[in-house]
Amino acid sequence: MGFENEPSGIKSLKRIAESKRIKSLLERYQILTPPRTPEDMAPLLAKVEPSDWKPKWILSIDGSCLSHSVQNGYPGAEVGYITISAVLIDAAKQREIDHNRPVNPADFRATQTPSSIDEILPGSNIVFSGQVSARASLREALMELFKSESNRLSNGNIHTGELLLETYEALLAHKPTDSGQKQRCPYEIDGECGSEAIEKLYHLEKSTYKCTCKFSRPLFSTDALRIHESMVSEGPNATIYTEAMQVLERLYLINILRWMERYAPSLLADVAFVMDGPLGVFGHPAWLSQAIIVELARLNSEAKKITGQDILLIGVEKSGTFVEHFERLDINVDGSKGAFPKQRAALLNDKYIQEKIVFRPNPNNEDRMVYGQYTYFGRKLFYKTKSGAKLVVVTPFYSDHHRDLKKAQVDQHPRLADVMSLLDQVVSVRFPNAITPLVEAHAEASIPLNLGVKILEKIAREHIK
Repeated sequence: MGFENEPSGIKSLKRIAESKRIKSLLERYQILTPPRTPEDMAPLLAKVEPSDWKPKWILSIDGSCLSHSVQNGYPGAEVGYITISAVLIDAAKQREIDHNRPVNPADFRATQTPSSIDEILPGSNIVFSGQVSARASLREALMELFKSESNRLSNGNIHTGELLLETYEALLAHKPTDSGQKQRCPYEIDGECGSEAIEKLYHLEKSTYKCTCKFSRPLFSTDALRIHESMVSEGPNATIYTEAMQVLERLYLINILRWMERYAPSLLADVAFVMDGPLGVFGHPAWLSQAIIVELARLNSEAKKITGQDILLIGVEKSGTFVEHFERLDINVDGSKGAFPKQRAALLNDKYIQEKIVFRPNPNNEDRMVYGQYTYFGRKLFYKTKSGAKLVVVTPFYSDHHRDLKKAQVDQHPRLADVMSLLDQVVSVRFPNAITPLVEAHAEASIPLNLGVKILEKIAREHIK
């Protein structure tokens, strides 16, 4: 890297352009051509039409995070601001007022009820009083966030919701034991573990408890997320805030579903749940996806006893390799758009994904790792709406049959016809390939980069001692 404001030279470009080795390597690369004719695409397309189902309510969840340096006497000190927003949309009311155009904006806004989790996490060189390191301070802050009363779904005397910690520990009970990753002492990384054992491991317990080593320092059930392992002591820590944000988004969803199961199970028949991004958990807390699979299967089973149908839950991806591949599928041989038919869904199996989208060696090897095996709790499909919007959608696993990516069948996507109908109804006219529930959730959760930094800087300056 150059120094600040140092211009880049062109000598390296000249060497690259003249390199025989680079030229020979480029010649070995292959360009894959996606299917572009109706005949080529036919095996992907599901033989199902959108239903006439209309949700009464739509609940969308999105999150945002922003790291910011603070002045506390140490260079590189930073904090991360995280906000998770859930917007409950009265879809039935919106359809009603839509019949009486023009719509009063105030009446339209009244159909949306937002709620949020707004938190701050310490990063490098931020140490709580009584703690031994910034990493230990982060761990303590995560536990405080999870057990905060302000983050309950409901705080009334009637229908009180769970703490996020209670929801998390219900999932912790389903933590896989055969993942091959042992739970190491979180103090070991910074040389603060008092154990004399060669392998400094410990057993997970609920809430806050004491380490069995000579120091008896506090351990937390949230340590199992291993987010603290991503912390860099000297440098930016965007990873820890991103991992914490995705965990909170998923926990918020499960927290809401568990509340509905307990207090309003019949409502699950009339609500569509929409998540921003894929149905998965990535990075250090990836094991949480496997626990969510178990809990979603249980919740769905209980819901079906009352409503007679699966919970309608989807994730929508806005960027990435699958979005790029879908765009290519829509290009005709002559370069024009429109190759992919409207109101049709393309179902993807593991072989197609690993041959055409995310390359893996030996696609015919039956023992190879299935795409997303340890990170996803749903499977992907492509859908082109009636208006022409192209959406990469993820539907949840409620059974082992849904998880079998060696196949690509309609019944492996819960309520596929209703999902297609929902997407036709909520496609956004403001942004390409977007849906309005996520637009609204993002508006509540997003932190404007420039204005946000100024406001957060003022907050930090006034409150950090």
